[in-house]
Amino acid sequence: MGFPHPPHPRETQVLSRWFGDAEARTYAGWIKRGGYAALEQALGMTREQVIEEVKTSGLRGRGGAGFPAGVKWSFMPRQKTKAHYLCCNADESEPGTFKDREIMRWTPHQLLEGCAIAAYAIQAEQVFLYIRGEFTEPLRIMQAALDEAYARGVLGANAMGKGVRIDITIHRGAGAYICGEETALMNSIEGKRGNPRIRPPFPAAVGVFGCPTTINNVETLSSVPHIIARGGAWYKGLSLSSPKSTGTKLFSICGTVARPGNYEVTMGFPLKELLLDLAGGMRPGRTLKAVIPGGSSVPILTAEEAMDTLLDYEGCVAKGTMLGSGGMIVLDDSVDMVYQVMRLARFYAHESCAQCTQCREGTAWTVKILQRILGGEGRPADLDVLLDLSEQMTGRTICVLSDSCAAPVVSAIRKFRPEFERYLGHGKAAARA
Repeated sequence: MGFPHPPHPRETQVLSRWFGDAEARTYAGWIKRGGYAALEQALGMTREQVIEEVKTSGLRGRGGAGFPAGVKWSFMPRQKTKAHYLCCNADESEPGTFKDREIMRWTPHQLLEGCAIAAYAIQAEQVFLYIRGEFTEPLRIMQAALDEAYARGVLGANAMGKGVRIDITIHRGAGAYICGEETALMNSIEGKRGNPRIRPPFPAAVGVFGCPTTINNVETLSSVPHIIARGGAWYKGLSLSSPKSTGTKLFSICGTVARPGNYEVTMGFPLKELLLDLAGGMRPGRTLKAVIPGGSSVPILTAEEAMDTLLDYEGCVAKGTMLGSGGMIVLDDSVDMVYQVMRLARFYAHESCAQCTQCREGTAWTVKILQRILGGEGRPADLDVLLDLSEQMTGRTICVLSDSCAAPVVSAIRKFRPEFERYLGHGKAAARA
């Protein structure tokens, strides 16, 4: 996304503090900025103490699910009878989301340190860092940082000279969106087709190679060194609203705004201020129409709803949407909602692994119907068909890709139905008249 923007006074920069600072990419530069002190501190604690500190912080998964990270770590067996694994999900493929790649581009050692601390906490000697195949620059930077970490003794058979083995292996994906789903990611690491697995069993019991596994997102793991260094209570105190939503969150803002980019704010920050103040508002002469707050897979907010939304897990749910990955897609009054929803549905139809009938057929038919409407050949019943189809696609498949396609379609029809109706039987020219 180019060079990072200058920090805004309203931002709370924790993860993004060194974005744009090329020296922070190097081992020496990271040490100069206090790097790896948290790992050394964690290795002097018991594994249980590390987990409890993360629990205290209230850190929740930043990849979209929002599950408490410390609780997730505690699901791993305490008695180690077989290998334990940690998988770092860097397969950032959600449309509208581009925060994880910036963490890897500017602060690769921040991520490696977080991975190492988490691995120690869950008794994992092996970490798989699964990076999206198209991320050529982050891949190169992460590999260089990993080589440095091994050369300096931070990782390996005697990590930090503490007698603990922590190895990290970079696994490059092949460009499949579905491999961002944690069980599909594990299948991919094993060399299998990237299809999601039926659960149970859950990864903490049967994960990579049939062994206990924890999967965390890049942003989640990058938060861990700061929690260990400054304490869980400090992190928990970073909240402007709900005590269940703590810390800072990176929001990727794209679309029709004056200053797109990544912005880091404290949980509970008003969406209105993020859009109008930090991101500069709409382009000259345009007005806000809608916002998709958590990546393309969550329900759409109207302009009125967006102006009254707090950016935390509970605040978004209260408005009928989700915080998700924090990939915010902004749409102004020039945007054709029917066309945009069709584009989103087309993405999910293309990326479906085709394992589940409801997803394979539902996403494909959603696209066909929307394209028919756009072509002026739609029928009045088509909107009800799309709503019924979306209901059959929701909550009935192995993973949530099918749900992800349905959510923006349903919310768009319910909130912008007149736009769809203008297309029915008339086509684009009449709809835009």
